[in-house]
Amino acid sequence: MTDAPEPPSTPSQPPPVYIRPRREPFEHGLIPLQKLIFTDGAQTLTSIRDKLLQFPATNDRPHRVNSSVVSETLQISSEHARLVIDAIASVLYSDSDPIVTAKADESYKRLLPRGHKDSAAVADVWPSTSAFDGFLSALTPLQQLVRSNSRRSMPSQADEEAHQLSYLQKHIGNIISLLADCVEGEGEDSLVLTMDKFEHLGFLLYFGEKGMEKSPLSQNAPFFANSDPDMPAVPVPASQVHDWILQNISDALDRISERAAAKENGQTSPSDQDVLMTDVSPNSKSPTSGKGPSFIEGISKQSYVKQASELKGSFVKVVNCHESVIYVLASLKYATVYGCSDATIVLGAVGKAVRIEHCERVHVISAAKRICIANCRECIFFLGVNQQPLIVGDNHKLQVAPYNTFYPQLEEHMKQVGIEASPNRWDEPVALGLIDPHDSHSHPAGISDCQAESATRLDPDQFTNFLIPNWLEGQASGSTKDNPFPLPDVYLSRK
Repeated sequence: MTDAPEPPSTPSQPPPVYIRPRREPFEHGLIPLQKLIFTDGAQTLTSIRDKLLQFPATNDRPHRVNSSVVSETLQISSEHARLVIDAIASVLYSDSDPIVTAKADESYKRLLPRGHKDSAAVADVWPSTSAFDGFLSALTPLQQLVRSNSRRSMPSQADEEAHQLSYLQKHIGNIISLLADCVEGEGEDSLVLTMDKFEHLGFLLYFGEKGMEKSPLSQNAPFFANSDPDMPAVPVPASQVHDWILQNISDALDRISERAAAKENGQTSPSDQDVLMTDVSPNSKSPTSGKGPSFIEGISKQSYVKQASELKGSFVKVVNCHESVIYVLASLKYATVYGCSDATIVLGAVGKAVRIEHCERVHVISAAKRICIANCRECIFFLGVNQQPLIVGDNHKLQVAPYNTFYPQLEEHMKQVGIEASPNRWDEPVALGLIDPHDSHSHPAGISDCQAESATRLDPDQFTNFLIPNWLEGQASGSTKDNPFPLPDVYLSRK
């Protein structure tokens, strides 16, 4: 009797690729300007878009507007207009966009309705209050954690992603309508999206899988995939785009729920680990591989060091560290410090944004392009920053001081991520937003609205240089021999 022939092997199918939110706009691009939180979001934002397009363009930059135009159009101060532009620049997917490198008097790209809406129309930490909701909506997950008596912990990456996808699911129709063009016709088919306008959605969404390659929306959309670059793609109905994105978001949310259920049942795999992938421009022709953030979590009563060679990507999150000294001596894009207390945290050079949140009695030393401080108490920030420090939420007894340390590779790391030693705007903090008067945990009953508390300058008599131990340098070599940020005279005399 002969053995039956084995069935022919079939090539394994690649795993499905799901739509994902770009977390940068949610984690680092939100600023609580109350004047830009609208109750009739779509109508007001459409008017703002049209006003921006009416301003005359320059010959060399036909699609740019400057900060004065933004200030006039949005009815905000020039300082706040600059904050909005800086927030957008810090979370763009392309480092080559002129908005990223523009100086204060240069011009900025038009037609960024997603940026203006989502960075200026949502409040504080979590986008639960949007341009299409009223102010002070339901509690965010982070607020719930703070109000509870449970251990203060950061929501998981999966929880954050699900919340961000749900937000986009609710508002994607309005966002698409801001991008759509009107054509002759009736009903929904009168709004269409060109491929160029469709790619603007890449500010908020992309396709990719954890630890795998990542690609822009247009390479995955059936109506634009494999379009001939020499031939303009035919615009598609906005309703078709809307339905397609909603279906993909629904599939992604289902998958997150399935993974969460499997994890509860003890069924996990390495691919289930939370990973944040590196960015890719919507215009990129080749996907990039994904690298997630490096987590430094739960360090207590010890010194902890991370050199550049030990980090798997350019994102770092320091979470729930207490009574410790944390050194992250590397060039980074983003850094988040959350829920730490009685610690000193040294962040190398952060080229996009730093966020410090729910920390108490922490000293943070950082060279960065920009920093946002939210809901912190009795903290001191030793800063080398090219933009004004942004302070939001419920803060108490914060102090700022000039940058006070160095390590051999510091200037090399600063150059890698585009941080200049001057200007250092450490002493120009901007406090935004109102304290929630309904938060009884922060305010006694009967207290009326009050402006968010800013930070004061550290008394020069209390200023000291922070010396990084030589043993931390290991085999590393570099040219930095002193603090590259010039100290004001009053602090220089206290060295």
